[in-house]
Amino acid sequence: MEKVNLAEAFASFDEQWAPRLAGELNGQAVKLAKVEGEFDWHHHEDADELFFVTTGEIRIELREEPDVTLQEGEFIIVPRGVEHRPTADREAEILLFEPTETRNTGNVETERTQTDLEQID
Repeated sequence: MEKVNLAEAFASFDEQWAPRLAGELNGQAVKLAKVEGEFDWHHHEDADELFFVTTGEIRIELREEPDVTLQEGEFIIVPRGVEHRPTADREAEILLFEPTETRNTGNVETERTQTDLEQID
């Protein structure tokens, strides 16, 4: 067992929209990402996705529902199949919780698609 210090983990990388693997449990991954600007519209066919804001503010844009703005300490679970696009006006740090095999761009393939996540040391 190893504890993870979120401040230290986020300080270990600078890239945006490139999630890092912070841990795994029961087939689920705990991922950390720095985000700013708009991500790609996508959905996850077989997985719910939790977005937890640790620093800053993000907005989850939704095609079929009103957008949801998340402040530090808030989270939302986007149900499987729901098309969404995370955005952040300024850099924010987020924790993602989702099945280990879940691709960051879900059903679309873009230059931001990550298949082999770097592990946080």
